[in-house]
Amino acid sequence: MTGVEMLGLLRGGLVVSCQAYEGEPLHGPRFMTAMARSVVLGGAAGVRVNGPADVEAVRAAVPVPLIGLWKDGDGDVYITPTAEHALTIARAGADIVALDATSRPRPDGLGLAETIARVHEAGALVMADVSTAAEGVAAAELGADCVSTTLSGYTPTSPPLDGPDLELVAELAGKLNVPLFAEGRISTPAEAAQALELGAHAVVVGGAITRPADITLRFSRVLKEARS
Repeated sequence: MTGVEMLGLLRGGLVVSCQAYEGEPLHGPRFMTAMARSVVLGGAAGVRVNGPADVEAVRAAVPVPLIGLWKDGDGDVYITPTAEHALTIARAGADIVALDATSRPRPDGLGLAETIARVHEAGALVMADVSTAAEGVAAAELGADCVSTTLSGYTPTSPPLDGPDLELVAELAGKLNVPLFAEGRISTPAEAAQALELGAHAVVVGGAITRPADITLRFSRVLKEARS
């Protein structure tokens, strides 16, 4: 399947980010595989998965396009921070490797273009996680196959927001010649639909679907306030 065909499978669809951090009850390949299978049953067009073990397990369990990444380290750049991280995720079975494509220096000292080229040589596509329109345009020019608004609100160069950065979605949709994925703090179906209306190729939703502790907390806080 070509890259164009792979991205075409995601057009207008929902990508669900299936991730759980170390120490959380759902952490590990077994649970993330069950999560991925569940969201595919619900109609997810693709999944986004963290870490080589989870990527490998989920790849064997679901047929939809898999966006893989590897959150590692405690520096500013921690989403697939080096070319070696990216290649490991590609070898684990990711169709698309997501990596930090902000203007911040990468820990291995490689430029974004070289990292993208190495992932392409390994047979995978690259999703550029960015925080600003300028970063998104630059990443596309350097060879990224698609761009995602993942990091908006999480860098010093992007505004902190409570909800999704729909202004960035609209701006990038008008500037990019590669598919744009809307990601970050999308918590309702209405917000997801709005992102598509603004020009997003597809929408990525994580915690609003796959983090039961956070979802439960939203309800329990409201009920606690109602009792007081």
